[in-house]
This record gives sequence, structure tokens and C-alpha cells, in this order.
Amino acid sequence: MKFLDQAKVFIKSGDGGGGAVSFRREKYVEFGGPDGGDGGRGGDVWAEAVPGLNTLIDFRYRQHFKAGRGEGGKGRNRTGAGGSDAVLALPVGTQVLDDETQALIADLTRAGQRICLARGGDGGFGNAHFKSSTNRAPRRADPGWPGAEMWVWLRLKLIADIGLVGLPNAGKSTFLAATTRARPKVADYPFTTLNPHLGVVPSDDRELVIADIPGLIEGAHEGAGLGIRFLGHIERCRALLHLVDATGDDLAHDLAVVARELTAYGAGLADKPRLVVLNKIDALAPDARAERTRALEAAAGGPVMMMSGASGEGVAEVLRALDRLKRDADPAPDTLDVPDTPDTADTADTANVPGEADPAPGWQP
Repeated sequence: MKFLDQAKVFIKSGDGGGGAVSFRREKYVEFGGPDGGDGGRGGDVWAEAVPGLNTLIDFRYRQHFKAGRGEGGKGRNRTGAGGSDAVLALPVGTQVLDDETQALIADLTRAGQRICLARGGDGGFGNAHFKSSTNRAPRRADPGWPGAEMWVWLRLKLIADIGLVGLPNAGKSTFLAATTRARPKVADYPFTTLNPHLGVVPSDDRELVIADIPGLIEGAHEGAGLGIRFLGHIERCRALLHLVDATGDDLAHDLAVVARELTAYGAGLADKPRLVVLNKIDALAPDARAERTRALEAAAGGPVMMMSGASGEGVAEVLRALDRLKRDADPAPDTLDVPDTPDTADTADTANVPGEADPAPGWQP
């Protein structure tokens, strides 16, 4: 299945049905009267987070979602049936943004969460609604109210515990393949990872969800390489694992490049707890390991760890350190620091009129 993390779709709620003009004509009833029913309400458009999805590929082949319109009212005071709802089944972690203002409309952070994106139009009144003591035979019926329509962007942000960052060919995919059942592409050339990958690794009595994103290069915030488009997938990570290639020419420069790109992206990535690890130590002699570790510690301003994703040396210690880092960073793992969004139709009346634009950092439709 191809990975797709953003898509543009058109949504339209259903129009309300028109009211009916009708009069009672019954045998043996001396006086008739208006009995036209009201129109049915149009269907709503909902966004629902469902488990088991990790891509927006379905929305590449279907871009229009329209709810059903309400039926018109009928005689004998019969109200028209309401229109059917349209439901967008989205992966957990999907954001919905208004196409014009880029304002955040909804943020689906847990499975089963439902948010109304567009409310259906109300049905029109039938002529029975307008009868009065002075107007015994009204012939007025209102049309239904139109539904709301808009273009929205769907943006997926993977929800993981640990985010893998580093320069291309730093060994991120090798580490993910060695510790999880994920099978990212591994090769001896840069940019083998073109799309984010998720992996789950058991760590003692808990599990760690690790997200691997394409490597960053100098100038990525200006569009160099693959740019910073995929950094959104680690915004919600509890901590970051920064891998540095031990065979690189300048470890301090390699460390600083990624740090600068995280700062340029924003969204608090530079402030997240980060574990710096010297990777590929299997390619170094023992004395070279110690020398390069000291150089990296001087550049990082603190202790670093060593490991080799290919041989497995030091991997268990790194996983335990990541688990401790996650626990310290997130004492309540079931909660997410995300903006509050309505999850019922009653509180989503203003979803059709987004507020001031507040696009996510790095967001480029």
C-alpha cells in the first residue's frame, strides 16, 4: 500500500428538503385545513478516526464527499426523511485544515473520535406551520436551507513515541529493521527512505512505537533534498533519537545540521528530549570509537551512546534509554498535548466558518 500523508477533498453537507403545501380533504370532515409537513434535514459530513489505517491513499481516488439531501414534506403533516450522513474514515493522527485560510478545523488523535465538519441544511416549513386565526388557509411553504460546502486538506501526522532523525544514510532504517518488524528499504546510498515508516518494538514490559522519516540535509527547510515535509510526523513524538554516522568526516557538523533544521521547522521539535547515538561503531576500531565518542560529546554538550544497528551491539541499551526517556517525558502516555476540538455535532456549529488561520509549521499544501 502506497503511503500518502496529505490529500485535498471537497465536502458538501446535504440541502434541507422543501416544505409541502397541502390541505385536508376528507369525507365527512366539515372543515379542512392546511396539513403540509416540513422538509427533512440534510445530512452532515463527519470525520471519524478509525484504527487500522496509516495512509490517506483512499482519498487520492475519491475527492468528493456529499451528504444526502433531505426529502420534501408531504401531506397529512408528514415530515420528510432526513438525508444520509457522509463519513470520512481517517487514520488516527489526521488533521483537517480549511483550504482557504489553512485554519485547523479538526485534529483526530484517538480511535473512534468523530467531529462534524459541515452541518446539513434545515428543512423548510410546510404550510401547516403558518396557519393562524387570521390565516386559515396559508399557501406558503419554505424551501430547505442549503448545506455547507468547502475544500479541505487532510494531513496525517503519525502518532509515535520515538522519532528517528539524522542525515541520510545514518542508519535509521537499519535500526528500525533490526528492532521491529518494519521492513524499510536499506541500501548503501542516501535517500533510500522516501516515506515515513512505523515500527513497534517491545522494551521490557512496555512497547515503543518508532517513526522513521527521510533523512535531513543542510538547507532542508528551504526545500533541499526532500525538504522538511515529513517532519510533521514526529511533532507528536515524546522524544527523538538522533543517529550520527560514526564513519562521517565531521561529526560536529553532522550533528549541527540536523539540529538547525529542527529549529528552523519549529513546532517545539528542538525542545523535545533527544538521545544522541553514535551509530555504525562496528566499522571502527576500539580506539577510534573512544576518540569519536569524545568528539561527539563535546559537540552535543553531554553524554552520547554508541551502537551498531547492523551488528546489534548496544541496541538493547539504547532501547532501554529510550524507554526511560519516554517515561520521563510523558508521565501520562494516554494523553496527547493537542488543541481541543469539538467531537459532537452540537459543539461543531461553527466548523463551517473557520477562525483565523493558524497553519501548522512547515505546512505547504
